Amino acid sequence: MLHFRLKKLDRFVLKSFGWLFAGTFFICLFIFMMQFLWRYVDEMVGKGLEMSVLAQFFFYSALTLVPAALPLAVLLAALITFGNFGERFELLAMKAAGISLVKIMRPLIVLIVGVCCVSFYFQDVIGPKAEAKLWTLLFSMRQKSPELDIPEGVFYDQIDGYNLYVKQKDRETGMLYDVLIYNFEDGFENAKIIKSDSGRLEMTADKQHLMLHLYSGEQFENIRSQNVRQKNVPYRRETFVEKHAIIEFDSEFNMVDEGIMSNQSNSKNMKTLQADIDSMKTLNDSVGRANYAEAMVKTYTPGVNLSGRDSTRLKQAVEENAGYYNLDSLFQAFTLMEKQKIVSAATTQAENAASDWSFKAFNMERTDTDMRRHQTAWHKKLTTSLACLIFLFIGVPLGGIIRKGGLGMPVVVSVIIFIFYYIVDTSSYKMARDGKWIVWMGMWTSTAVLAPIGALLTYKANNDSVVFNADAYIAWIKKILGIRSKRHLARKEVIIDDPDYDRLPEELERLSADCRAYAQLKALRKAPGYISLWMSQGEDREMERIGEHLEQLVEEMSNTRSATLLGVLNTYPVIATRAHVRPFRKRWLNTACCIVLPVGLFFYGRMWAFRRRLAGDLERIVEANGNARMVIGKIKNGG
Repeated sequence: MLHFRLKKLDRFVLKSFGWLFAGTFFICLFIFMMQFLWRYVDEMVGKGLEMSVLAQFFFYSALTLVPAALPLAVLLAALITFGNFGERFELLAMKAAGISLVKIMRPLIVLIVGVCCVSFYFQDVIGPKAEAKLWTLLFSMRQKSPELDIPEGVFYDQIDGYNLYVKQKDRETGMLYDVLIYNFEDGFENAKIIKSDSGRLEMTADKQHLMLHLYSGEQFENIRSQNVRQKNVPYRRETFVEKHAIIEFDSEFNMVDEGIMSNQSNSKNMKTLQADIDSMKTLNDSVGRANYAEAMVKTYTPGVNLSGRDSTRLKQAVEENAGYYNLDSLFQAFTLMEKQKIVSAATTQAENAASDWSFKAFNMERTDTDMRRHQTAWHKKLTTSLACLIFLFIGVPLGGIIRKGGLGMPVVVSVIIFIFYYIVDTSSYKMARDGKWIVWMGMWTSTAVLAPIGALLTYKANNDSVVFNADAYIAWIKKILGIRSKRHLARKEVIIDDPDYDRLPEELERLSADCRAYAQLKALRKAPGYISLWMSQGEDREMERIGEHLEQLVEEMSNTRSATLLGVLNTYPVIATRAHVRPFRKRWLNTACCIVLPVGLFFYGRMWAFRRRLAGDLERIVEANGNARMVIGKIKNGG
């Protein structure tokens, strides 16, 4: 019988990560909920919704946002946890004990696989039900009438069919002063305008109607004219001392039928989505075959839809002899009146066919759009769940590399990574949803982009490779651009072995001879042949030997106590011994660059530039050798 027992290190890692993961999850969920609430705040403000309705809204929105908050929480918790380990040298102690990063991550991998399963369960089981409840609640909120609170000095249009303007309002008594009302219940052409000195609005006991009481005012109403040509429209004017009216105004919150969400892709689980996708594919295929058969039989089959005595000859000719007669010559044989009837009938038939096929195409496109939405929803349940595991393999190595804990640098890095993921995921999702990309390719693009990044970071961190060493990248850029550093030799405080001044002049003269011979043999200032340059031997052993000889002499002479000789040594150039030859060590890569002309021409120009620079460097070496021999001669003579 197997017993699974956690090691102390595994318990330590899980405990450190678990508390942070729980905290960051609720923080991320709160942030997503605030962002969601900000989008729909207009649906709730000013409508007098009960606390139970708002509680349902927050509860269902939280359930739907759990899968979105989990990946960011995993990333942030992993960054902070391993940033703390690196900052407190705990990660260094683990690695010093012979424990690799992958072994340290092992309990977290098991935990996050479980989190992926929880995320999938939320999306496939809880999410569809919560989405249906949430959007039903939102539709109900949109249909609820706003709370009756008429402002001063602006038009109030929240009562259907009415626009109210109140100049002044007494909040203690509820009286409205200088009231202007536009009644559009019968349409804009038959608007009623009421102006009164004062008035009052009251809600009926059943909260289904408003009682409007107006005092000392006038009413204007257009009288509909029976003559459409009449330019002046009469109106009726009514003066009143007191006027009462009832306005329909349902202020109760009424929940709409939840069945309105039955056809939405976000309210279905994977099994239902797959069944609906198969049904829509079958429907589109059958409709497409039926449309094709109809097109072949009716639309593209020679025939006419004429009737009457004038078209008898044409119908017989087309139906019986269409394969034997030239229809153009038959058409020319008819009279002008017959031609007009034929053209008019053909035009009508073409327009009817175009309209019919446009309607059929619209129906098929709508079904295809619904099918793509269902397919994207099906794939999204998998990609969002898998994102938790991918972010673990990104966050853990980054935390170990950055070695900064707390909520500073980890938060900045995690936000940048998550924004990048969100942009890639949203863009590819829209491309798949709109039919511009294949659905599976668009939905898995973010995973395909982030998974290699996570694998690379984990590999680099596990092997203690330098990832964020700025000096390494700067040196690589300088190497590509041909920028090289200069010598900065200074006098040494302690010198063990003095330079051999008796042997050095002979060595310097031999180095100068080698430089002159190499420059004359290679003809470095002339443009090399394109093919010969690519096909020649890639390694330049002679130049490597000259470079090694130069560095040995400089290293030996740097032990001098003469400041003059040190000044001469700083004039020696730093030679790049491989920059003037083929860029790659593998022959097939060089051959490929030679064949691909744009790439080959770039490297050809780069190699030629380095050859010309090498020619100048060799001349500088010869000159510096001469100066060094003169200084050494003075040192030997006691100068």
